[in-house]
Amino acid sequence: MDKIQDFKSNRNISSMYEDWFLEYASYVILERAIPKIYDGLKPVQRRILHAMKNMHDSKYHKVANIIGNTMQYHPHGDQAIGDALVHLGQKNLLIDTQGNWGDIRTGDRSAAPRYIEARLSEFALEVSFNKNITEFQLSYDGRKNEPISLPLKFPMLLAQGADGIAVGLSTKILPHNFIELIKSSILILKNKPFKIFPDFQTGGILDVKQYNKGKKGGKLRIRCNIDIIDKQTLKISDLPYSITTTSLIDSIVKANNVGKIKIKNVEDNTAENVEILIHLIKGVSPNVTIDALYTFTNCEISISPNCCVIYNDKPVFLDVNELLKVSTQNTVDLLKKELQFRLERLYEKWHRTMLEQIFIENKIYRDIEDCITWDSIIDTISKRLAPFDNKLIKNITNDDIVNLIEIKIKRITKYDSNKQAEMLKIIDSEIEEVKNDIDHIIEYSIRYFEHLLNKYGANKERKTVIQEFDSISASSVVVANKKLYANFKEGFIGTKLKSADFISKCSDIDDIIVFLEDGQYLITKVDDKKYIGKNIINLHVWKKNDDHMIYNVVYKDGKSRNSYVKRFSVTSVVRDKLYDITQGSENSKILYLTANPNSESEIINIFLDSRVSARNKSFNYNFNDLAIKNRSSKGNIISKYSIRKVVRKSIGESTLGGRKIWVDDNIGRLNIENRGLYLGSFNADDKIIVFFNDGSYELTSYDMANRYKMNDIVLIEKLNLDKIYSLIYKDGKNKNFYIKRFKIETSLTGNRVILITENWGSKYILISNEPLLNLNYNYRLKNGDKKSKSISVNNFIEIKGYKAIGKIIDSKLRMSGFKFESIDDNSTETSKKNEELTLF
Repeated sequence: MDKIQDFKSNRNISSMYEDWFLEYASYVILERAIPKIYDGLKPVQRRILHAMKNMHDSKYHKVANIIGNTMQYHPHGDQAIGDALVHLGQKNLLIDTQGNWGDIRTGDRSAAPRYIEARLSEFALEVSFNKNITEFQLSYDGRKNEPISLPLKFPMLLAQGADGIAVGLSTKILPHNFIELIKSSILILKNKPFKIFPDFQTGGILDVKQYNKGKKGGKLRIRCNIDIIDKQTLKISDLPYSITTTSLIDSIVKANNVGKIKIKNVEDNTAENVEILIHLIKGVSPNVTIDALYTFTNCEISISPNCCVIYNDKPVFLDVNELLKVSTQNTVDLLKKELQFRLERLYEKWHRTMLEQIFIENKIYRDIEDCITWDSIIDTISKRLAPFDNKLIKNITNDDIVNLIEIKIKRITKYDSNKQAEMLKIIDSEIEEVKNDIDHIIEYSIRYFEHLLNKYGANKERKTVIQEFDSISASSVVVANKKLYANFKEGFIGTKLKSADFISKCSDIDDIIVFLEDGQYLITKVDDKKYIGKNIINLHVWKKNDDHMIYNVVYKDGKSRNSYVKRFSVTSVVRDKLYDITQGSENSKILYLTANPNSESEIINIFLDSRVSARNKSFNYNFNDLAIKNRSSKGNIISKYSIRKVVRKSIGESTLGGRKIWVDDNIGRLNIENRGLYLGSFNADDKIIVFFNDGSYELTSYDMANRYKMNDIVLIEKLNLDKIYSLIYKDGKNKNFYIKRFKIETSLTGNRVILITENWGSKYILISNEPLLNLNYNYRLKNGDKKSKSISVNNFIEIKGYKAIGKIIDSKLRMSGFKFESIDDNSTETSKKNEELTLF
């Protein structure tokens, strides 16, 4: 009966499961996966650092030994501790390492714990520990004390980053730059605005447009640097965050195997620096391949940050700016606690020193010579000290009296009152200094951050370049690895048709535009086999927003029986929806249709039916006389008589003229959307000339796939062979400054041409494309006086070939501050390097 009653009093299993699950979830969130906001550490990291501090003797310790000591505090086994320790060591911030600790670039694992060693870094010892202001708790087995939170006086969470997956909760905080975090903390303390963005050990390029301060819902795009070595070789010199050379190469090989890109092979030469060479197949565009690598491989990745931390024993979502403000304030609070603790110790020291002075100078030690008992000694000294209470800053305790009694006779006999007074002055000075620091804790904290920056900021410059990316359309860069066929009679199109007509190469993500004889057309995705409709008359790969693809059409209206001509483009439509070229009347028919990629006009011969009454049964028509309108326009009547056939007589020039092209000076891509620097209107044979800051130039096509590194470029424009350029450079051998005027004489694209001498140390200074120039510069006399001078460039030197060395400006002077000024007030200076340069 008692057992039955006990069973009934117990809770059912489902309620027990609910409580257990919540307890488990809470435990995982608070004690394993999510870092605390104050020290930025997960429990296992905090316990590792605490164990290493207890072991610290300035020597390296075997990692196996560190793991064993940490197991006194951490209940989850050596594997979890070892992985966390290696991860901390690879950050190169809190732990000094020795041995093979693996490589985050290649993904190689570290050696076994018995082979590698570690110790706390000097930085960790300075910012992470102070037992006097640390709150401790019992470890999991109650045998040891461990810190609840380390007194970390630095935004460690943002410096190291954090990843964690708990029960129903996760965090992803990205690492930020050491120097930028300190400078931002200083700005916070000065109540000034600041911005912080992630920075990764592996380098790369970072687009932060959608970072959203690291909050949940934000997004980052990260790319590796890809350089064109030559027409058949690309080089990858760094990695996106969290991507290894192995996973990157695997993604490139996979993209090649499925036909997204075309490459010959990949070569991994990574050693001290990342170097992955991609060898291209002859004829494949390097620029298009770069775009394809970013689109289809791990050369570009997206990361969604999620800043979740433990704050007041609860998980909260913050942004990184709020996180840094909390961390900065925490540092201020910790510094204040350290100062207050130090002040208390100084008060204690002053109190003991003053008591000692009173005790010895007033010879109180003689009064206890006749005391028999311990209590009488304590009582005698206490009474003798009572008159001096007004000189002391705190009450006298029994411990104070015991300390006085324990003073050795030797020390009393050698007592020097002057030294004692000087010591009190020193302590007084220290007390005032600490009190002043507490009263001005913000200024003190700023000095502390500046100290960290000066002492530990070397070699911690930003490695990841912040740059805005362009959005690459997959359809514009995917390799045409398929063949498009059409069965005109049966109405099928596709890439796997048998006994069909070959149309063109295509990719598996292309759109196809198909025109039918009855005047209808549609745009559809390429497929293995797809039925469109009988009587297909034209089809090809369609590119969205291509307004230069113009269709010239002659059609017969089924209702009026009149024939019409029209010109139109198809820039955007609803996929798989039928549209009409004609007016939609029954029995309408396409008589003639051509697709013209660069808006070419054409002259056609029109032959009328021999039975019609028209006098002229054949005549010409020039499409150049017809305006280009939208696809729904009716067109113009070309004949009211029945037309027998239409044939092309000749093809004309582009109706729309050259394409107006700009270069985006942020991302270095050509565009037709009026974004960035306008280069000009380009026709078929036009080229772009690019001058680089290494003193060379290169001609390129105006292919929209081209990409330019704008940081390396001083001038980019449409090539004009009649234009005169003026260039100043410094020769590395004789240290003289030269000026030359020249025209471009080459026409070959893709070749770098050197304009300055190739001596070591030769340096480009300034370039201008203005025809009439003055050169202004500063120079210094032997006595140190500074002067300025201006010369007419056109009178100073004649136009010579681009290979000419040029003319020395003045070999006797030490010069600087070169600047071109156009003589024509209506012209503008186009050089991007017109700032003054001091080059003595």
